[in-house]
Amino acid sequence: MEPSKIVARYRDGKTLKGTTQNFFPNKPVFHVNRLGGTGPGDVIEVKLDDLKAIFFVRDFTGNPRHVEKKKLAAGERAQGRLMEVTCKDGEVIVGTTTGYDPIRPGFFLFPIDPSANNARVFVVTSAVKAARFL
Repeated sequence: MEPSKIVARYRDGKTLKGTTQNFFPNKPVFHVNRLGGTGPGDVIEVKLDDLKAIFFVRDFTGNPRHVEKKKLAAGERAQGRLMEVTCKDGEVIVGTTTGYDPIRPGFFLFPIDPSANNARVFVVTSAVKAARFL
């Protein structure tokens, strides 16, 4: 399996950048090879319950000036259901989903902005303050 570039955001505000090859939405633990790490101590065990979200990114730098589109243009159709998620820390994430179930540990959101650095986001359900379909 090809490694996925991720940015893991913890509930306490910490951020971990690196790659993973063993993240599965139904598993409580996965491992991240820390960005820039080369030694055995650079593989970090991550508990899903400690996280707010996992951002699967195209690259680690992104474009800090990019303002992500959060609404569909007139006539534009989304695949899946358009959803707005407000995390307990106040961050708002908008995207589409086909698998939201508040009973599950988390769900994927796919940004509607094709130029966003995030390819997809796995949101941890217990870190969500509010979720609504748009």
